[in-house]
Amino acid sequence: MLEVKNLKKVYGETLQYEALKGINLTVEDGEFIGIMGPSGSGKSTFLNLLATIDTPTSGEILLNGENPHDLKPDQIAAFRRRELGFVFQNYNLLPTLTVEENMVLPLTLDGERLVIMKRAVKQVAERLGISALLPKRIAEISGGQAQRVAVARAMIHNPQLVLADEPTGNLDTKSSKDVMRLLQQLNREEKATVLMVTHDPLAASYCRRIVFIKDGELVQEISRGHGEQQAFYSVILEELARIEGVDDEF
Repeated sequence: MLEVKNLKKVYGETLQYEALKGINLTVEDGEFIGIMGPSGSGKSTFLNLLATIDTPTSGEILLNGENPHDLKPDQIAAFRRRELGFVFQNYNLLPTLTVEENMVLPLTLDGERLVIMKRAVKQVAERLGISALLPKRIAEISGGQAQRVAVARAMIHNPQLVLADEPTGNLDTKSSKDVMRLLQQLNREEKATVLMVTHDPLAASYCRRIVFIKDGELVQEISRGHGEQQAFYSVILEELARIEGVDDEF
């Protein structure tokens, strides 16, 4: 589904900074993968390259065998609208629009027919439990509800790949759990393929696989397998401590 080959990103000309140093990763259809690592490790850079927001210095990103970075600018914009779904830490919802209007934005930009949009809104809103919020404006709903709307917007056009950047970063514990259960539900029931950058080990424990990036390199990978979420959470904590060198302090 997604194949990343020797992906590198270098910033600057005279003084160069190598943000990514040759990442290789294969993602199968329907996987739920967490991306973790210390601050400045290259997690967000990696996600931005996958999202075609930034351009690789070298290497390849193949989505179903095609490299979106080979597309023309107008084609890349269409690729993002049709093939990708985005969930951001700060929601990136338009406050002047209603919940329903925010949800259908990808379909509106793509010129979809009104009857199709109405049907999609009804189905997604019912599935995510936000039907009562549809006429409200973003300022009238809570942060947890806003993130649910962001997930709904990301899923409404059935994207091939959902990219989530710290989706629980601005939420309290209960709202964070609600959003992660929602992403887990979409992954399991809708077979959505999800890649999520997070610093939160509890959020990461909802994933099936975690890849760790440090200093621009993929340094470790762990899978949940058939184990319990609590046990996986403990393994994530141990791995983070090892990668960040905290275990040496104890």
